[in-house]
Amino acid sequence: MTSLAARKLGEHGETVRSFAVDFPGQAENFRAIDVAPSVDTPYVHAVAEHVKCDHRDIVLDGSALSDPAVRQAAIAARDLPIGLGDRDNSLYLLFKAVREQSTVALSGESADEIFGGYPWFHDERREADTFPWLAGGLTLGESKSLLSQDLTEKLDLDTYLRDHYLSALAEAPLKDGETGLEKRMRQVCYLHLTRMVNTLLDRKDRMSMAVGLEVRVPFCDHRLVSYVFNTPWSLKTFDGREKSILREATRDVLPESVANRKKSGYPGSFDPAYLSAIRQQAGDLITSGHQALELCRTETLKEAIGAPAEDITTQQRATIERALDLAAWFDLRKPIITID
Repeated sequence: MTSLAARKLGEHGETVRSFAVDFPGQAENFRAIDVAPSVDTPYVHAVAEHVKCDHRDIVLDGSALSDPAVRQAAIAARDLPIGLGDRDNSLYLLFKAVREQSTVALSGESADEIFGGYPWFHDERREADTFPWLAGGLTLGESKSLLSQDLTEKLDLDTYLRDHYLSALAEAPLKDGETGLEKRMRQVCYLHLTRMVNTLLDRKDRMSMAVGLEVRVPFCDHRLVSYVFNTPWSLKTFDGREKSILREATRDVLPESVANRKKSGYPGSFDPAYLSAIRQQAGDLITSGHQALELCRTETLKEAIGAPAEDITTQQRATIERALDLAAWFDLRKPIITID
């Protein structure tokens, strides 16, 4: 998208401005995860150099990301009690920095949902009898591990999830005679286009408009979505890789390293200062007896806080971040808790 925009603007003697988020010591502290197996910065800079754009890295240190005012602003923008932790905070700060130079920006949301970019499109999780992005159990497990047992039993999250999955699956428009993998992947693509991308688009809209920035998403053009949705899965993965069609269609405008890069999602921070700060903040929640903890398993939170920094798991870090997000939402909305 950056390269195509640069070409178009270049015809009029203009230069495209590009922005990317980064964190101090990211290369040294980076831990690969399923949806983000590599550090962004080298590829970002390769594109910026290739298309000769006016690029700016928005470098966010641990103190900026962990600032309670930033977390509260991100939670207020999303108006949800549990978000994506530092990925929400950094997106808010990224958009705020972009707004200093632009009032409108382009973003790449929906390419993964349309072209099949996520890793679970390409492994056994696509066959799971649930939403594929939950098949690993991480997202639902994080929420269930934080919330108190009484609350999770009353909410019956497993039944809620099951009912919504079956309802969504029943909507999927199938082609006559389509069977096996092609049928399943049509269902998987439909689930992403109707149940996952809307969450990301809502997040993007709320975060950007909170700072007065309008972010447009060309990949969401209905003509492109309709066309690619009806493309056979065998063609979408003709070379055995993720986003095969998009990768091949744009290879000529990208650096080779980027065209051949394995899909990697929006980055999170691995700055030790951020982890140290949020552990301290979560400890303060426990000490203060914050009202939000009435809904939480404090022992699980204490275990996450007390885990050695070098050994803390993705789920333990998420537990800490979700507790802080929940507390920020309580501070904003001041709800009254009644559990019958």
